[in-house]
Amino acid sequence: MSTSRKYGNWALIAVVMLLFGTAIATIQFKVPVVMGDIMANMGMDASSASWLMSIFTFVGIILALPTGALAKRFGPKTMLLAAAAIIAAGSLLGAFAGNGMVLVVSRAIEGVAFIFVTICGPLAVQKYVAPDKIGSATGIWALWVCLGSVVGGVLTPTLYASTGFVGVWVIYAAAAVVFAIVVAVIVKNPSEALEGASDAPAEGKVGYGELVKPNILLFFAAFLVFNMTLMAVLSFGPTFMQQQGVDPTLSGFISTLPMLLAVISSPLFGALSDKLGRCKPLYLAAMLVMGPCTLLLLTQTGPLMWVGAIVMGLVGLGGPVMCLTSYINVLGRPELMSIGMGVLMLVQSLGQFLGTWLVPLLLGPDVSSWMLTGIVMCVIGFAGTAALALCKFR
Repeated sequence: MSTSRKYGNWALIAVVMLLFGTAIATIQFKVPVVMGDIMANMGMDASSASWLMSIFTFVGIILALPTGALAKRFGPKTMLLAAAAIIAAGSLLGAFAGNGMVLVVSRAIEGVAFIFVTICGPLAVQKYVAPDKIGSATGIWALWVCLGSVVGGVLTPTLYASTGFVGVWVIYAAAAVVFAIVVAVIVKNPSEALEGASDAPAEGKVGYGELVKPNILLFFAAFLVFNMTLMAVLSFGPTFMQQQGVDPTLSGFISTLPMLLAVISSPLFGALSDKLGRCKPLYLAAMLVMGPCTLLLLTQTGPLMWVGAIVMGLVGLGGPVMCLTSYINVLGRPELMSIGMGVLMLVQSLGQFLGTWLVPLLLGPDVSSWMLTGIVMCVIGFAGTAALALCKFR
Protein backbone atom coordinates (compact mmCIF):
# COMPACT_ATOMS: atom_id res chain seq x y z
CA MET A 1 0.00 0.00 0.00
CA SER A 2 1.30 3.42 -0.92
CA THR A 3 2.40 5.62 1.94
CA SER A 4 2.65 8.85 -0.03
CA ARG A 5 0.78 11.74 1.55
CA LYS A 6 -2.17 13.08 -0.41
CA TYR A 7 -3.41 16.46 0.79
CA GLY A 8 -6.85 17.95 0.34
CA ASN A 9 -7.62 21.22 -1.42
CA TRP A 10 -5.68 23.81 0.57
CA ALA A 11 -8.02 26.71 -0.25
CA LEU A 12 -11.13 24.77 0.79
CA ILE A 13 -9.49 23.70 4.04
CA ALA A 14 -8.33 27.25 4.78
CA VAL A 15 -11.73 28.81 4.05
CA VAL A 16 -13.63 26.22 6.11
CA MET A 17 -11.30 26.75 9.05
CA LEU A 18 -11.58 30.52 8.62
CA LEU A 19 -15.37 30.32 8.83
CA PHE A 20 -15.14 28.21 11.98
CA GLY A 21 -12.54 30.49 13.54
CA THR A 22 -14.59 33.57 12.67
CA ALA A 23 -17.62 32.03 14.39
CA ILE A 24 -15.53 31.44 17.52
CA ALA A 25 -14.04 34.96 17.46
CA THR A 26 -17.48 36.49 16.93
CA ILE A 27 -18.52 34.97 20.24
CA GLN A 28 -15.63 36.75 21.95
CA PHE A 29 -16.53 40.12 20.39
CA LYS A 30 -20.32 39.90 20.84
CA VAL A 31 -20.12 41.64 24.22
CA PRO A 32 -18.62 45.15 23.76
CA VAL A 33 -21.39 46.56 21.56
CA VAL A 34 -24.13 45.48 24.01
CA MET A 35 -22.11 45.98 27.19
CA GLY A 36 -24.37 48.78 28.43
CA ASP A 37 -27.51 46.65 28.31
CA ILE A 38 -25.71 43.71 29.91
CA MET A 39 -24.51 45.88 32.78
CA ALA A 40 -28.02 47.19 33.36
CA ASN A 41 -29.74 43.82 33.12
CA MET A 42 -27.17 41.92 35.18
CA GLY A 43 -26.59 44.65 37.76
CA MET A 44 -22.87 44.85 36.94
CA ASP A 45 -20.61 47.85 37.50
CA ALA A 46 -17.80 48.86 35.11
CA SER A 47 -15.17 46.95 37.07
CA SER A 48 -17.00 43.63 37.07
CA ALA A 49 -18.23 44.06 33.49
CA SER A 50 -14.66 44.53 32.25
CA TRP A 51 -14.06 40.87 33.12
CA LEU A 52 -16.46 39.86 30.36
CA MET A 53 -13.63 40.64 27.92
CA SER A 54 -10.43 40.50 29.98
CA ILE A 55 -11.22 36.96 31.16
CA PHE A 56 -10.24 35.76 27.67
CA THR A 57 -6.67 37.07 28.07
CA PHE A 58 -6.47 35.65 31.59
CA VAL A 59 -7.60 32.20 30.44
CA GLY A 60 -5.14 32.36 27.54
CA ILE A 61 -2.18 32.99 29.83
CA ILE A 62 -3.21 30.16 32.16
CA LEU A 63 -4.08 27.55 29.53
CA ALA A 64 -1.61 28.25 26.69
CA LEU A 65 0.94 25.64 27.79
CA PRO A 66 -1.57 22.91 28.79
CA THR A 67 -3.41 23.38 25.49
CA GLY A 68 -0.22 22.79 23.54
CA ALA A 69 0.32 19.54 25.44
CA LEU A 70 -3.27 18.46 24.80
CA ALA A 71 -2.88 19.23 21.09
CA LYS A 72 0.15 16.95 20.96
CA ARG A 73 -1.79 14.13 22.57
CA PHE A 74 -5.11 14.38 20.76
CA GLY A 75 -4.27 16.21 17.52
CA PRO A 76 -5.40 19.65 16.30
CA LYS A 77 -8.62 18.55 14.60
CA THR A 78 -9.91 16.84 17.73
CA MET A 79 -9.08 19.93 19.77
CA LEU A 80 -10.93 22.20 17.33
CA LEU A 81 -14.03 20.03 17.55
CA ALA A 82 -13.73 20.01 21.33
CA ALA A 83 -13.58 23.81 21.21
CA ALA A 84 -16.97 23.86 19.49
CA ALA A 85 -18.50 21.69 22.20
CA ILE A 86 -16.96 23.80 24.96
CA ILE A 87 -18.05 27.11 23.48
CA ALA A 88 -21.59 25.78 22.99
CA ALA A 89 -21.70 24.80 26.66
CA GLY A 90 -20.32 28.16 27.75
CA SER A 91 -22.74 30.09 25.55
CA LEU A 92 -25.75 28.12 26.78
CA LEU A 93 -24.71 28.77 30.37
CA GLY A 94 -24.34 32.47 29.57
CA ALA A 95 -27.65 32.64 27.72
CA PHE A 96 -29.51 31.67 30.86
CA ALA A 97 -27.21 33.32 33.40
CA GLY A 98 -29.16 34.93 36.18
CA ASN A 99 -26.41 37.26 37.36
CA GLY A 100 -23.10 38.81 36.38
CA MET A 101 -20.96 36.24 38.17
CA VAL A 102 -22.45 33.33 36.24
CA LEU A 103 -22.06 35.30 33.01
CA VAL A 104 -18.35 35.88 33.72
CA VAL A 105 -17.93 32.15 34.42
CA SER A 106 -19.62 31.38 31.10
CA ARG A 107 -17.23 33.78 29.36
CA ALA A 108 -14.30 31.96 30.96
CA ILE A 109 -15.60 28.71 29.47
CA GLU A 110 -15.87 30.41 26.09
CA GLY A 111 -12.31 31.62 26.62
CA VAL A 112 -11.13 28.01 26.95
CA ALA A 113 -12.53 27.31 23.50
CA PHE A 114 -10.93 30.48 22.15
CA ILE A 115 -7.43 29.49 23.30
CA PHE A 116 -7.97 25.98 21.89
CA VAL A 117 -8.67 27.50 18.47
CA THR A 118 -5.86 30.05 18.77
CA ILE A 119 -3.29 27.30 19.29
CA CYS A 120 -4.74 24.44 17.26
CA GLY A 121 -5.78 26.43 14.18
CA PRO A 122 -2.17 27.01 13.03
CA LEU A 123 -1.31 23.42 13.97
CA ALA A 124 -4.15 22.18 11.78
CA VAL A 125 -2.89 24.23 8.84
CA GLN A 126 0.59 22.77 9.28
CA LYS A 127 -0.79 19.22 9.42
CA TYR A 128 -3.58 19.14 6.85
CA VAL A 129 -2.26 21.48 4.12
CA ALA A 130 0.45 20.61 1.60
CA PRO A 131 3.83 22.09 2.63
CA ASP A 132 4.10 24.33 -0.43
CA LYS A 133 0.73 25.95 0.37
CA ILE A 134 1.08 26.45 4.12
CA GLY A 135 1.89 30.16 3.76
CA SER A 136 -1.17 30.84 1.60
CA ALA A 137 -3.45 28.83 3.88
CA THR A 138 -2.07 30.51 6.99
CA GLY A 139 -2.64 33.91 5.38
CA ILE A 140 -6.33 33.08 5.03
CA TRP A 141 -6.65 31.46 8.45
CA ALA A 142 -4.97 34.39 10.21
CA LEU A 143 -7.96 36.61 9.40
CA TRP A 144 -10.25 34.82 11.84
CA VAL A 145 -9.92 37.23 14.77
CA CYS A 146 -10.13 40.31 12.56
CA LEU A 147 -13.27 39.07 10.79
CA GLY A 148 -14.77 37.86 14.06
CA SER A 149 -14.34 41.29 15.61
CA VAL A 150 -16.02 42.91 12.61
CA VAL A 151 -18.92 40.45 12.52
CA GLY A 152 -19.38 40.69 16.27
CA GLY A 153 -19.35 44.47 16.19
CA VAL A 154 -21.60 44.90 13.15
CA LEU A 155 -24.10 42.05 13.43
CA THR A 156 -24.65 41.85 17.19
CA PRO A 157 -26.65 45.10 17.66
CA THR A 158 -29.16 44.10 14.97
CA LEU A 159 -29.38 40.53 16.20
CA TYR A 160 -29.73 41.73 19.79
CA ALA A 161 -32.57 44.07 18.86
CA SER A 162 -34.49 41.32 17.04
CA THR A 163 -33.79 38.24 19.18
CA GLY A 164 -32.65 39.61 22.54
CA PHE A 165 -29.80 38.53 24.78
CA VAL A 166 -30.64 34.81 24.72
CA GLY A 167 -31.03 34.84 20.95
CA VAL A 168 -27.58 36.31 20.35
CA TRP A 169 -25.90 33.80 22.64
CA VAL A 170 -27.72 30.77 21.19
CA ILE A 171 -27.47 31.75 17.52
CA TYR A 172 -23.72 32.41 17.67
CA ALA A 173 -23.16 29.11 19.50
CA ALA A 174 -25.22 27.26 16.89
CA ALA A 175 -23.17 28.83 14.09
CA ALA A 176 -19.94 27.65 15.72
CA VAL A 177 -21.29 24.10 16.01
CA VAL A 178 -22.45 24.07 12.38
CA PHE A 179 -19.05 25.21 11.10
CA ALA A 180 -17.36 22.66 13.38
CA ILE A 181 -19.35 19.93 11.64
CA VAL A 182 -18.14 21.27 8.30
CA VAL A 183 -14.56 21.17 9.61
CA ALA A 184 -15.08 17.56 10.70
CA VAL A 185 -16.21 16.62 7.19
CA ILE A 186 -13.78 18.68 5.08
CA VAL A 187 -10.53 18.75 7.05
CA LYS A 188 -8.90 15.34 6.68
CA ASN A 189 -5.63 13.85 7.77
CA PRO A 190 -3.62 13.59 4.51
CA SER A 191 -2.86 9.94 5.22
CA GLU A 192 -6.47 8.93 5.96
CA ALA A 193 -7.38 8.32 2.33
CA LEU A 194 -4.53 5.84 1.92
CA GLU A 195 -3.92 4.36 5.32
CA GLY A 196 -6.87 5.25 7.55
CA ALA A 197 -4.58 6.93 10.03
CA SER A 198 -6.04 8.48 13.16
CA ASP A 199 -6.06 12.18 13.82
CA ALA A 200 -3.72 11.91 16.78
CA PRO A 201 -0.09 12.59 15.97
CA ALA A 202 2.63 10.09 16.67
CA GLU A 203 4.04 10.28 20.16
CA GLY A 204 7.56 11.47 20.59
CA LYS A 205 9.72 12.42 23.52
CA VAL A 206 9.78 16.19 23.59
CA GLY A 207 10.07 18.66 26.42
CA TYR A 208 9.84 22.37 27.02
CA GLY A 209 13.58 22.45 27.65
CA GLU A 210 14.12 22.02 23.92
CA LEU A 211 12.48 25.40 23.36
CA VAL A 212 15.02 27.20 25.53
CA LYS A 213 17.61 27.63 22.80
CA PRO A 214 19.15 30.95 21.74
CA ASN A 215 17.70 30.84 18.24
CA ILE A 216 14.18 30.05 19.44
CA LEU A 217 14.40 32.64 22.22
CA LEU A 218 15.32 35.30 19.64
CA PHE A 219 12.22 34.32 17.67
CA PHE A 220 10.08 34.59 20.80
CA ALA A 221 11.57 38.00 21.62
CA ALA A 222 10.60 39.36 18.21
CA PHE A 223 7.02 38.11 18.53
CA LEU A 224 6.79 39.51 22.06
CA VAL A 225 7.82 42.94 20.78
CA PHE A 226 5.40 42.74 17.87
CA ASN A 227 2.50 42.24 20.25
CA MET A 228 3.73 44.97 22.61
CA THR A 229 3.77 47.58 19.85
CA LEU A 230 0.46 46.48 18.36
CA MET A 231 -1.34 46.57 21.72
CA ALA A 232 0.17 49.97 22.51
CA VAL A 233 -1.54 51.35 19.42
CA LEU A 234 -4.84 49.52 19.82
CA SER A 235 -5.14 50.39 23.51
CA PHE A 236 -3.75 53.93 23.69
CA GLY A 237 -3.88 55.33 20.16
CA PRO A 238 -7.49 56.53 20.57
CA THR A 239 -6.64 58.21 23.89
CA PHE A 240 -3.82 60.23 22.32
CA MET A 241 -5.90 61.22 19.30
CA GLN A 242 -8.85 62.32 21.41
CA GLN A 243 -6.55 64.41 23.60
CA GLN A 244 -5.50 66.19 20.41
CA GLY A 245 -9.11 66.89 19.45
CA VAL A 246 -9.71 64.02 17.05
CA ASP A 247 -13.33 62.85 16.95
CA PRO A 248 -13.80 59.69 19.10
CA THR A 249 -15.34 57.73 16.23
CA LEU A 250 -12.51 58.72 13.87
CA SER A 251 -9.86 57.91 16.48
CA GLY A 252 -11.35 54.45 16.94
CA PHE A 253 -11.37 53.89 13.19
CA ILE A 254 -7.76 55.00 12.72
CA SER A 255 -6.46 52.86 15.58
CA THR A 256 -8.21 49.76 14.21
CA LEU A 257 -7.40 50.51 10.55
CA PRO A 258 -4.26 48.32 10.68
CA MET A 259 -6.42 45.35 11.70
CA LEU A 260 -8.82 46.04 8.84
CA LEU A 261 -5.97 46.26 6.33
CA ALA A 262 -4.73 42.88 7.55
CA VAL A 263 -7.44 41.46 5.29
CA ILE A 264 -5.07 42.47 2.46
CA SER A 265 -1.63 41.95 4.00
CA SER A 266 -2.28 38.58 5.64
CA PRO A 267 -3.15 36.53 2.54
CA LEU A 268 -0.70 38.56 0.43
CA PHE A 269 2.26 37.82 2.69
CA GLY A 270 1.22 34.17 2.88
CA ALA A 271 1.11 33.82 -0.90
CA LEU A 272 4.43 35.66 -1.31
CA SER A 273 6.14 33.39 1.21
CA ASP A 274 4.98 30.32 -0.73
CA LYS A 275 6.24 31.82 -3.98
CA LEU A 276 9.61 32.86 -2.54
CA GLY A 277 10.04 29.75 -0.45
CA ARG A 278 11.17 32.05 2.38
CA CYS A 279 9.55 33.88 5.28
CA LYS A 280 12.38 35.80 6.93
CA PRO A 281 12.65 38.74 4.49
CA LEU A 282 8.90 39.37 4.70
CA TYR A 283 8.83 38.97 8.49
CA LEU A 284 11.77 41.37 8.83
CA ALA A 285 9.98 43.95 6.69
CA ALA A 286 6.90 43.65 8.91
CA MET A 287 8.90 43.98 12.13
CA LEU A 288 10.93 46.89 10.79
CA VAL A 289 7.87 49.12 10.38
CA MET A 290 6.17 48.30 13.69
CA GLY A 291 8.30 50.60 15.85
CA PRO A 292 8.16 53.68 13.58
CA CYS A 293 4.43 53.20 12.94
CA THR A 294 3.78 52.96 16.67
CA LEU A 295 5.72 56.20 17.14
CA LEU A 296 3.61 57.94 14.49
CA LEU A 297 0.30 56.69 15.87
CA LEU A 298 1.15 57.81 19.41
CA THR A 299 2.54 61.24 18.49
CA GLN A 300 0.97 62.50 15.24
CA THR A 301 -2.52 63.60 14.18
CA GLY A 302 -1.88 64.85 10.64
CA PRO A 303 -1.01 62.97 7.44
CA LEU A 304 1.77 61.06 9.24
CA MET A 305 -0.87 59.50 11.48
CA TRP A 306 -2.58 58.04 8.43
CA VAL A 307 0.75 56.90 7.00
CA GLY A 308 1.49 55.06 10.24
CA ALA A 309 -1.89 53.31 10.26
CA ILE A 310 -1.76 52.30 6.59
CA VAL A 311 1.85 51.08 6.63
CA MET A 312 1.28 49.13 9.84
CA GLY A 313 -1.76 47.47 8.28
CA LEU A 314 -0.34 46.71 4.85
CA VAL A 315 3.16 45.71 5.99
CA GLY A 316 3.33 45.26 9.75
CA LEU A 317 0.23 43.09 10.05
CA GLY A 318 1.77 40.60 7.64
CA GLY A 319 4.05 39.67 10.54
CA PRO A 320 1.81 37.16 12.37
CA VAL A 321 1.36 35.09 9.21
CA MET A 322 5.12 34.92 8.71
CA CYS A 323 5.61 34.05 12.36
CA LEU A 324 3.19 31.13 12.21
CA THR A 325 4.44 29.92 8.82
CA SER A 326 8.13 29.99 9.74
CA TYR A 327 7.77 28.68 13.29
CA ILE A 328 8.21 25.02 12.38
CA ASN A 329 11.45 25.91 10.58
CA VAL A 330 12.74 27.69 13.68
CA LEU A 331 11.84 24.78 15.95
CA GLY A 332 13.60 22.34 13.66
CA ARG A 333 11.51 19.33 14.72
CA PRO A 334 7.85 18.90 13.69
CA GLU A 335 7.07 17.02 16.90
CA LEU A 336 7.81 20.22 18.85
CA MET A 337 5.02 22.15 17.14
CA SER A 338 2.22 21.29 19.56
CA ILE A 339 3.94 22.31 22.78
CA GLY A 340 5.80 25.01 20.87
CA MET A 341 2.55 26.61 19.73
CA GLY A 342 1.40 26.72 23.33
CA VAL A 343 4.56 28.59 24.28
CA LEU A 344 4.24 30.94 21.30
CA MET A 345 0.69 31.87 22.32
CA LEU A 346 1.90 32.44 25.88
CA VAL A 347 4.52 34.81 24.45
CA GLN A 348 1.75 36.56 22.52
CA SER A 349 -0.35 37.00 25.66
CA LEU A 350 2.64 38.29 27.62
CA GLY A 351 3.44 40.76 24.86
CA GLN A 352 -0.11 42.06 24.90
CA PHE A 353 0.02 42.39 28.67
CA LEU A 354 3.38 44.19 28.63
CA GLY A 355 2.14 46.56 25.94
CA THR A 356 -0.79 47.65 28.09
CA TRP A 357 1.31 47.73 31.29
CA LEU A 358 4.35 49.67 30.05
CA VAL A 359 2.63 52.48 28.17
CA PRO A 360 0.80 53.95 31.21
CA LEU A 361 4.09 53.96 33.14
CA LEU A 362 5.77 55.90 30.33
CA LEU A 363 2.88 58.34 29.97
CA GLY A 364 3.02 59.35 33.61
CA PRO A 365 0.17 60.21 35.99
CA ASP A 366 -1.09 63.06 33.83
CA VAL A 367 -1.06 60.91 30.65
CA SER A 368 0.94 63.47 28.69
CA SER A 369 4.39 62.06 27.84
CA TRP A 370 3.37 60.84 24.41
CA MET A 371 6.62 61.66 22.61
CA LEU A 372 8.67 59.79 25.21
CA THR A 373 6.29 56.85 25.00
CA GLY A 374 6.41 56.78 21.21
CA ILE A 375 10.21 56.93 21.12
CA VAL A 376 10.60 54.16 23.70
CA MET A 377 8.14 51.92 21.85
CA CYS A 378 9.95 52.64 18.59
CA VAL A 379 13.28 51.63 20.14
CA ILE A 380 11.68 48.47 21.50
CA GLY A 381 10.36 47.77 18.01
CA PHE A 382 13.85 48.07 16.54
CA ALA A 383 15.18 45.77 19.28
CA GLY A 384 12.63 43.15 18.25
CA THR A 385 13.66 43.58 14.62
CA ALA A 386 17.31 43.04 15.59
CA ALA A 387 16.37 39.87 17.48
CA LEU A 388 14.56 38.56 14.41
CA ALA A 389 17.50 39.44 12.15
CA LEU A 390 19.81 37.38 14.38
CA CYS A 391 17.43 34.42 14.39
CA LYS A 392 18.37 31.77 11.84
CA PHE A 393 15.54 30.55 9.61
CA ARG A 394 14.39 30.84 6.02
